Amino acid sequence: MMGFKVKNVKTNKEYTIEEFYDAIKDKEFSAGAPSLTKHGLSTIITFPPLNRRNQIWIIPVTGVKKKTASKFQVSKNEIAGAGNAVLNIAVNDLTGGLAGLRGMAGKNAKTAEQLIDLTVEELDRLNL
Repeated sequence: MMGFKVKNVKTNKEYTIEEFYDAIKDKEFSAGAPSLTKHGLSTIITFPPLNRRNQIWIIPVTGVKKKTASKFQVSKNEIAGAGNAVLNIAVNDLTGGLAGLRGMAGKNAKTAEQLIDLTVEELDRLNL
């Protein structure tokens, strides 16, 4: 499957992204150990990247100016982080977008999509 796969996890209470990270940081996940990552002006939860184009992210689904959420989005995306965002743009520009397209297909992309499903199942089992 090409593109970006997105799934949602609902929690029993509202969390900030930092509180949600604290609740899951010591748990085992098929995608690896979670980390808090600054990405632009946001803080997100990421797992170790499979490659530059395939990393599992967890982001809160919040309203305008709201800092807590009871719904979190699990997706695959390019490698996160302030320096990585700039590099991702540069690589896409240099390759005319082909690098980004290649990252949406192939073995790592398929593995990342499977890891999304596993991560959602593992988060659901935590009953947060």
